[in-house]
Amino acid sequence: MGDAGYVEQKEIRADYDDRHITVYQAYSPLIAVPALAAGGFVPPFKPGRMTWIKPSFLWMMYRSGWGTKPDQECVLAVRITRSGFDWAVRAAVPSSETGVRKPDVRVQWDPERDLRLGELPYRSLQLGLAGEASRRYVDEWVVGLTDVTPLAHRIRDLVRAGDLDGARALLPVERPYPSPVASTTS
Repeated sequence: MGDAGYVEQKEIRADYDDRHITVYQAYSPLIAVPALAAGGFVPPFKPGRMTWIKPSFLWMMYRSGWGTKPDQECVLAVRITRSGFDWAVRAAVPSSETGVRKPDVRVQWDPERDLRLGELPYRSLQLGLAGEASRRYVDEWVVGLTDVTPLAHRIRDLVRAGDLDGARALLPVERPYPSPVASTTS
């Protein structure tokens, strides 16, 4: 990563350990509540359909409006295997590429967000999983789900109250992820 304040333009930053990485998704209670009870995705979640995973907590807060947008009221921290995540990164095709056959894994790089959800000058990874990748995500990669909606609301409330240090102290620790060689440069 170089200088202490320097961030690569496109760099995966995530909460991870030797075996697992945390990604975030937001769902309606109709999907999230049964998933949390089962410890994994179950109906009405539909494996095989496109689902987007995001390693950035603040990007998920931007996307879900701190867990308040319709059908995104429940923010889940999804712990998955690094081997599955790495496979998806290596298989990813930029979402801007069009072709006859839709890829099972798509990648997008969107502006990372700060505590006030403003754009930062570097990008954050999103992976779209469909078909076989979505099924593998559900059946093989997911090792645990945590409802982080209360945390999201607490951090949002601290930001609104102007306590950015208090909010920052509650954020998940995300650090540069040793990305596998992949087509994520687009």
